Amino acid sequence: MSSSTADHGEQAEAAATKPPMRDALVAAAFQLFLERGYEETTVDDIVALAGVGRRSFFRYFPSKLDVVFPDHERCLADMTEFLAASDPGDEPVRRVCDAARLVLRMYAENPTFSVQRYRLTKQVPGLRTYELSVVWRYERALADYLRDRFARRRDGTLRADVIAAAVVAAHNNALRSWLRADGRSDADAAVDHALGLVQSAFGTPAGQPVDEGPEDVVVVVSRRGAPLWRVVQEIETTLATDVRR
Repeated sequence: MSSSTADHGEQAEAAATKPPMRDALVAAAFQLFLERGYEETTVDDIVALAGVGRRSFFRYFPSKLDVVFPDHERCLADMTEFLAASDPGDEPVRRVCDAARLVLRMYAENPTFSVQRYRLTKQVPGLRTYELSVVWRYERALADYLRDRFARRRDGTLRADVIAAAVVAAHNNALRSWLRADGRSDADAAVDHALGLVQSAFGTPAGQPVDEGPEDVVVVVSRRGAPLWRVVQEIETTLATDVRR
């Protein structure tokens, strides 16, 4: 084997083991955040350590803040797709609990990074605010699915919002306990227990038909021969009175 062939093989092997640019930027950013602090680290510092240009950074992240939460957009998209693929026969509370587990899976893929981010977020108010906005988007995705499932209930919107908030609260309580334990405890068991409380409070027991509420029926008594506009007016008046109640 010639030396040039050997060099080419070594270069190919090095390229294969080199992390993707997006991962390299995240790794460089967190190294600097831990060494210097978040506020003291600039985008120029990150790209210099990663060995790329500013254009490469902004190709993946709109701002320095976004590099702290590199996977939430993907996870939110996965959750939305998961809920959209639901079958009508799926028990809705169980379905949103399963959707929340996708977020846990994202954190558990890299415990070291997740713990580092948790500690950093606690130290920087701006990151905490951003994280809360992301949590709200997860909650809205769950609530939107439940609103559709409970659309026939008189209290469907309220029920959907309450259950979505409960799922997020239960999931986050277990997740934070895992993060405070440096990712060493059993995250799946903790989240299963927390979401089990939500399921027992709001869900339909296994084997029982899912009750999504009766359809609203409006009965209007009108004089025979009344003009159509009068019948429509009476229906509108009845519906408006029902809404005010």
